Amino acid sequence: MATLLHRLGLGAVRHRIIVTVAWLLALLAVAFGAVKLSGETVNTFRIPGQESTTALDLMKQRFGDASAGANVQVVFQAPAGQKITDPAVAGQVAQAVATFGKLPGVVVASDPFDKQAPAVSRDLSTALTTVTYGVQPSEVTDEERAAITGALDQARKGSVTVEARGEALSNAADVGGASEGVGVLVALIVLALSYGSLIAAGMNLLTAIIGVGIGVAGITTLSGFVQLQSTTPILAVMLGLAVGIDYALFIVTRFRHELRAGKDVESAAAYAVGTAGSAVVTAGLTVVIALAGLSVVGIPFLTEMGLAASATIVVAVLVAITLVPAILGFIGRKALPRKLRDAAPSGDTVAEGRGFIRGWAAVVTRQRVISLVLAVLALAVIALPFVKMQTTLAQRSPEGSTQAKADAIIDQRFGPGVSAPLLILVDGPDAMTYAATVQKQIAALPGVALAQPPRPDQKQTAALITVIPASGAEDQKTVDLVHAIRDQVADGDGATVYVTGQTAISIDVSQRLNDALPVYLALVVGLAFVLLVLVFRSLLVPVVGVIGFLLTIGAAFGATVAVFQWGWLADVVNAGSTGPIISLAPIIIVGILFGLAMDYQVFLVSRMHEAHAHGAAPRDAIVTGFRQAAPVVVAAATIMFAVFAAFVPQGNDTVKPIAFALAVGIAFDAFVVRMIAVPAALALLGRSAWWLPRWLRWLPELDVEGAALERKAAAEPHPVNV
Repeated sequence: MATLLHRLGLGAVRHRIIVTVAWLLALLAVAFGAVKLSGETVNTFRIPGQESTTALDLMKQRFGDASAGANVQVVFQAPAGQKITDPAVAGQVAQAVATFGKLPGVVVASDPFDKQAPAVSRDLSTALTTVTYGVQPSEVTDEERAAITGALDQARKGSVTVEARGEALSNAADVGGASEGVGVLVALIVLALSYGSLIAAGMNLLTAIIGVGIGVAGITTLSGFVQLQSTTPILAVMLGLAVGIDYALFIVTRFRHELRAGKDVESAAAYAVGTAGSAVVTAGLTVVIALAGLSVVGIPFLTEMGLAASATIVVAVLVAITLVPAILGFIGRKALPRKLRDAAPSGDTVAEGRGFIRGWAAVVTRQRVISLVLAVLALAVIALPFVKMQTTLAQRSPEGSTQAKADAIIDQRFGPGVSAPLLILVDGPDAMTYAATVQKQIAALPGVALAQPPRPDQKQTAALITVIPASGAEDQKTVDLVHAIRDQVADGDGATVYVTGQTAISIDVSQRLNDALPVYLALVVGLAFVLLVLVFRSLLVPVVGVIGFLLTIGAAFGATVAVFQWGWLADVVNAGSTGPIISLAPIIIVGILFGLAMDYQVFLVSRMHEAHAHGAAPRDAIVTGFRQAAPVVVAAATIMFAVFAAFVPQGNDTVKPIAFALAVGIAFDAFVVRMIAVPAALALLGRSAWWLPRWLRWLPELDVEGAALERKAAAEPHPVNV
């Protein structure tokens, strides 16, 4: 692989004008496609074939768009000392409801004073109306959202307290525009400090932005043909920016090393692609496989997210091994600090003195038992909250928002179950006859606050029963109630019973995701082990790498649960709201962190393996490899941490916990696992760390260190540029 990439890098740097123009044309092409062909993303999570999803589709067929469309619940609370039914107060409510019913896109606004189905609290202080649209939440336009927001503001001018909640009220895909800017600024500072050259730092950042632009524009174009989740472009930006900067950093660092060793610009660029580029391709392939592997779970929206994000990684890798060497050909020795551009060649670009990095490696490898125990214990303690993790698909409202205020009023006046209604669809020729029996059976179940009378469709072939649980959407009792209805309420002759509604869909999807997580984790752990065996031709190095990855995952989940579920330091990171973690977060976090952790493992340990292959003693090889690779890994991890962390205070409620888990996971993996645990463990293993059984020596050699290039260089030395 190193030889092939060397040729590719040499071709890119020699034909740098063509390569650069080709990438710029590609960026313009996909940008044009994004503008002309993009479609709407969705915020709903559904799995075809599940009972709740099947029933929702049937319900829409039987009862029309209003039964499954987006909605906004508006709550009216009378002034202190008055009742919502008082004529003056009720008049304000009726006027507001009439206005809501005439808004663009609204199918119906329910009358809270309807005698057949009143929606007034028992103490007569509060009324509730549901404003229903004829489309899914993702199809509600910005103009329609602005109209409902304006109507709410108008209704608040009276004496009645008016608050609202619902998926049609806001766009869940909105992200603060400062997120990317903060990450890019921190990346530029770190790169400038690492390189000692603003030219090299700017070039690194520029190539990463081009890669991200192509990836995200491609995803945006794809949204016109495939229904994608609203979080997919956000994940693509986070991942593409982080790995794009890191992959370019790896190659530029090796390029600078080769320049200082005496190679000319073209040879240094080609050699950097052949060596560091091999590690980049291996690491990138790992991330791609991990993300594409989400398809094995069998959940369509997760498959689409994984494939779209993995495509962004592919672009980042291609940019790193083609565009980066091409740009390096333009800037040449300006990639070095000014004082080193005309310096005499040096065989080693890393200071031989004690230095912090060298001293750190010496201490960790000498005090290996203490270092390993402390690192493992620290991560294990941070991981403890993981055992209490709860998941849900229900979107929580930011504290202080009108949604949060509406939640509080409704829970207090109507009960928490009003926020988590279950819809029971009885479908078939005898639906109306059997629906009354179903309603009585459900009303008798524990945990049911109210089971409303059946509501027939126009053809009398289906009936809809609204069930209000006694518990909220995130309560385990509501989950138990859904299972109890399915287990204890049987189908009748000529009538099939379904449990659906957003609460039931959330429960079903969360359960499917939770069941898939252990399978997916086993898949990526097995993949990590096989990959590392092939890269390092060792059994114990992969074991150390896999255990380190599991510690990283545990600590990342533990910290995320503590902050976003328990509320520890929630204000510090602007968590917005706390409670169960969004269901799709754990499996996405596992996939992304796996790939990124393997990036650092491959880049760090490959330098140790390279030193050992050149005859260094086991401990000396660890110190030498650490001394060469650790500064780059630290810089890369700092950049990646900054990119992910920038999305925490500014992101939406779906992105916040994912970005936080990725940020702290990168920090734990780079600064604790790779900087302490891995070198300590390898030092403890000694020479046996690189042992491979004889019966496995037939495995192919990936040569990520560029041994083939070294043999070629020894036979045909490159010209020296002095």
